[in-house]
Parts: sequence; C-alpha cells; structure tokens
Amino acid sequence: MIQITKSDQRYHFETDWLSTFWHFSFDHYYDPANVSFGPLRVFNDDVVQPAGGFPMHPHREMEIVTIPISGRLEHRDSEGNRGVVGPNEIQRMSAGTGITHSESNPSRNEPVHFLQIWVQPAVRGVKPSWEQKSFSPEARCGVLLPVASGQKGIQKAQQGAVEIHQDVTFYLSSLPAKEKVGQELKKGRRAYAFLIDGQVNFNGNTLAKGDVAKISEESGLNFEAQKPAELLLIDLP
Repeated sequence: MIQITKSDQRYHFETDWLSTFWHFSFDHYYDPANVSFGPLRVFNDDVVQPAGGFPMHPHREMEIVTIPISGRLEHRDSEGNRGVVGPNEIQRMSAGTGITHSESNPSRNEPVHFLQIWVQPAVRGVKPSWEQKSFSPEARCGVLLPVASGQKGIQKAQQGAVEIHQDVTFYLSSLPAKEKVGQELKKGRRAYAFLIDGQVNFNGNTLAKGDVAKISEESGLNFEAQKPAELLLIDLP
C-alpha cells in the first residue's frame, strides 16, 4: 500500500524568518488523521533566513535527526555540545531524560534549508547525547546510503552513520538520470520516502520534488530517476 502526498498538499507555515512544511501534526497544526507513521512523529522541511533560528527550548524522549540540504545550521545545547552542520553531514540528538538546545543560521547572508525528523525512541530514560558525522557525495551516488540507524548490523558496517535509539534506518541517495536503486522491505516493515529534488518512478508511482510516500505491505521498492534526483528513504517498524 502506497499513499502519496504531493508537495503542495503539505501543511505550510511562514514567518518573517522561517518557511516550513510540516508532514505531521506539529505545534499549532493538528490533523487527527496525520499524527505519526509508526515511530516517525515529526518531519519538518525548514528554511531559516540569515541570522534567524530557534532559541533555547526543551525536548524529552525523542530522537532528533537533522539533514542539511543547503547552507549551514548551528547547534548548541545544555550538555555543552556545539557544532555547525552543513550539506553532506548529518546530526543526531537523543533528548532522553531531558535536554535544551538552540538551532540558528550563523550566516548573515545565506538561508539554511534542512530537514528535521523526530523518531520516538524504543528505549526511554537514556542519557541525553549529540552526534554529528560527514559523508561524501560519492558515497550516496547510485546507492541507498545508511546515514542514521538503530540497527546494530548497519551500525557495524557503516561507520559514517549516526546512532539512534530505535529500529529505524535513514538512507540517502543521489541518482543520475535513468539510474535505478532497490530496497527490500521485510514483512511487517514500512517505509517513508521523501524526494528532496528531481523526479523518480517507483512501484507504479511518481514522486517529484517535495513529494512524500507512506509505504506499507510492500515486499520491495524499485526507484528509477527520470531526471537527476535526491532521495531520502526511512525504513521503519
């Protein structure tokens, strides 16, 4: 079963410094039919203007993954962590028993565009932590590259993946035109696909830039780029 949400069907919210698309109920936006997808609870597609950002705010019991698309984002938290993350990097924060953090655009002239995704943890009460890693553009070309995972086998094989406390894996792929990539879905698993850029066909469906697919009860996925594409695929229980 595949449910497609087109880019312009996502909820959009805008202020003087933020333009964001929310895939699930979040903050003042509530849709009882669209609260979560398995442990996937939040998927925000944010553009923050120069010198804008989110001031210190608290989180608990959530795995928060940040994927920059363009520009750079600065992180600071109450555990003393500080870092700036940009394209070809990934950041993970485990809120655990409680943490406060801020996220801001350190540039005075360039917006930052990033995805922020929240996953409900499988284990509660962990010590808050933060992690950031980089990967090369070549590493994800023509393949589904794991960049964040709670699956031990993937963690062992992929040293560039950040670790999350849930049986979930995030894959990124850059696909040249006509390039194909496939992914098996084990019984009982589901997937969430987001097309960052380009256009792909998969399993009789088409995704364009900004489109989303909720996928369940499929044994496998076969993507083919109709033009150069950037794909995020999340494998979920």
